[in-house]
Amino acid sequence: MAKKQFKSESKRLLDLMINSIYTHKEIFLREIISNASDAIDKLCFIALTDDKLGMTRSDFKIQIKADKDNRTLTVSDNGIGMDKDDLENNLGTIASSGSYQFKQQLEEKQDDIDIIGQFGVGFYSAFMVAKEITVITKKYGSDTAYKWKSGGADGYEIEECEKDGIGTDIILVLKDNTDDENYDEFLEQYRISGLIKKYSDYIRYPILMEMKKNRVKEETKDSENPEYEDYFEIETLNSMVPIWQRPKKDVTQEEYDRFYNEKFMAYDKPVKTIVTSVEGVVTYKALLFIPSATPYDYYTKEYKKGLQLYSSGVLITENCEELVPEHFRFVKGIVDTADLSLNISREMLQHDRHLLTIAQNLEKKIRRELTAMISSDRENYEKFFKAFGRQLKYGVVSDYGVHKDDLQDLLLFYSSTEKKLVTLAEYVDRMKEDQKFIYFATGENAAAIDALPQTELLQSKGFEILYCTEDVDEFTLQSLMMYKEKRFCSATNDDLGIENDETKEDEKDSSALLTFVKETLGDKVAEVTASKKLVSHPVCLTAKGGISFEMEKYFNSVQPESGMMAQRVLELNMSHSAVKTMESLIQTDIDKARKYAEVLYCQALLIAGLPLENPSEYTDLVCSLI
Repeated sequence: MAKKQFKSESKRLLDLMINSIYTHKEIFLREIISNASDAIDKLCFIALTDDKLGMTRSDFKIQIKADKDNRTLTVSDNGIGMDKDDLENNLGTIASSGSYQFKQQLEEKQDDIDIIGQFGVGFYSAFMVAKEITVITKKYGSDTAYKWKSGGADGYEIEECEKDGIGTDIILVLKDNTDDENYDEFLEQYRISGLIKKYSDYIRYPILMEMKKNRVKEETKDSENPEYEDYFEIETLNSMVPIWQRPKKDVTQEEYDRFYNEKFMAYDKPVKTIVTSVEGVVTYKALLFIPSATPYDYYTKEYKKGLQLYSSGVLITENCEELVPEHFRFVKGIVDTADLSLNISREMLQHDRHLLTIAQNLEKKIRRELTAMISSDRENYEKFFKAFGRQLKYGVVSDYGVHKDDLQDLLLFYSSTEKKLVTLAEYVDRMKEDQKFIYFATGENAAAIDALPQTELLQSKGFEILYCTEDVDEFTLQSLMMYKEKRFCSATNDDLGIENDETKEDEKDSSALLTFVKETLGDKVAEVTASKKLVSHPVCLTAKGGISFEMEKYFNSVQPESGMMAQRVLELNMSHSAVKTMESLIQTDIDKARKYAEVLYCQALLIAGLPLENPSEYTDLVCSLI
C-alpha cells in the first residue's frame, strides 16, 4: 500500500515532539498507557448502556509484552479500538484528539465521563524511543481490523489486517543503542515495572505483564544444596486505587506514614498528615505531609520543592512548584484533579486559574492546620518548628514582607521568663500593664543573651524577653515591626522606655566625661552616652541607625568584601566604679584616663561579640594598667 504523508504542520510538530517537548524519554510509556486507559474508559461507558457487549469493568485490562530478541515493546488494551477513519484522523493528523472529541460529544448529551489526555499528541512521544511503530486495532461494532505503520516523519501506511477481539495493540520497535542512549533499558522488566509504578500506578484498570521470577525446585526444597529454576507469572504492576481517593476513615495513620516513606523516600515520620477533598468551581483531592525532619539537601540548590500533580490518577509532574508558596516549600504531597488545562503535552501545564485556585486553597489549609497544632499538638509543632522554623522566618522577610500577616502567628521564640518556646500571642497576653514594647535580644545562644549587660535592667524588673539566636531572627522582627499594636524593641539597641532606679541618684551633668571619651576614641564610635540600661556592668555598645551588630556580623560573614558596619554608640554606666575612676583620672592622670576609655571600649566590643582591631595591643593596654 502506498505510504501517506503527514501534513506539513504535523511533520513540524512531530519533530518538535520527539526532540524538544518531552524532557525525559521514559514519558512515552505513561502516554501510551494513558491512551489505553482512555480507550477502555470509552468502551466501559458504552457497556453501561449496551447489554450486547457482554463485558463488565473487571474484564478490562492493559497488557505489556517485552520481546528482547526482536527488540519490541507491545502495549495492548481491550478498549474501544479504532477504524480506518479514526486512524486517519487521530494518527494521520498529529494533535487531533479522539478523546477530546469523544468527551465533547458526551458533554453535548450532558453525560458525565472522565477521559484523560489527547490521544494524538501523547502517542507520538513513542518516537523518542522507537524507530518504527505499528498499531493493530479493531473498533467496537466493526468486523474489520486495521494496521497503521510509521517510521516517523516520513509518513504512514494503513491497511486491513486480522485481529481477534476489539481493542488496540501498539508495537514499538526500539531504536538501536548509541554511545549516549541505551534503549534496551525499556525492554527490562524491572525498568518497565518501575516506570509504571512511578507514572501509572493509579490507572483504574490492571496493567499486566508476564514477569520472570526465580524459585527453589520442588524436588530439591529439603536438600542441603537446593536448586533454583526460572518461571514466568502474570503480575499486576499497578495498585489502581490511590490512597488519596480512599475515604479517610478507611485509611489508618500507619498506612499514610508508610505511603509517605515509600513515595517520597523519607525516613522520618510526618508530624501532620492533611487530607482534603474539594468539589465546586475547582474539584481536587490532596494528600499532604508536613515532615518532622529537615532533608539533608533542604537548604541547597539541589532541593526541589513542589507537590506531585496528577490528572485522574496519571502523574503529570513530580514537582509542581506553583502549588506551594516558598514559605511552605517543606510540604510534601499529592494533588489529583481533572480540572487542568493541558496543552501540547502533560509536562507543559498552562498556569490557569484552576491551578492558582488550588494553590491558594492549599496554602490556607496548611496554615490552618499548623495554627491548630500550636494549641492541640504543641510537642509535635515544636518538633516541626525546630526543623522548619527558619523557613517560616524567611517567608516573613521575603517579598518585602507581603506574607508576614499570614505567618506571624506560626513563629516561636525562646522566652527569658518561661524558659521555653512561645508564640507572639502568648507573649502579648502576658505583658505587664505598663509595658510599652515587645522586648527582644539577639545573641549566639540563650546563655550568651542572659549574660548581656543590656538585658540586665529588663530582667531585674521582670520583663519577658524574646531571644533571637538565628541570623534571620532580627530581620524577621524588623519586617513585622509590630504585633497586635505593640512595637518590637531591641534590648541591645533601642531605648527601653523604662526608668533605671539604680542610676537616678547619679544623674548629673556628665557631658564633660562623655566628650572626653568621644574625643579619645574618635571615629571608632559615633556617639558616647550615659546609659539607662546598665545596672552592674560598666559599659556596653549599642547600634545607631538601621543596621544592628547582628546584621553587621551576618553580612560580613556572607559577603566579607561589603565592609558593612553598624554605627557604634558607647553607653557608660555613670554609677559604676570603673567609670567614676576614669572620670577622676581626667584631673590627675589624663593619659591613664585615656587608657581606661580604650579598655572600656574594647570590653564593650567583646561583650557585643565584635572583633578587636588589635588584640595584642589590647592585652598590652590591660597589662599597663595592672
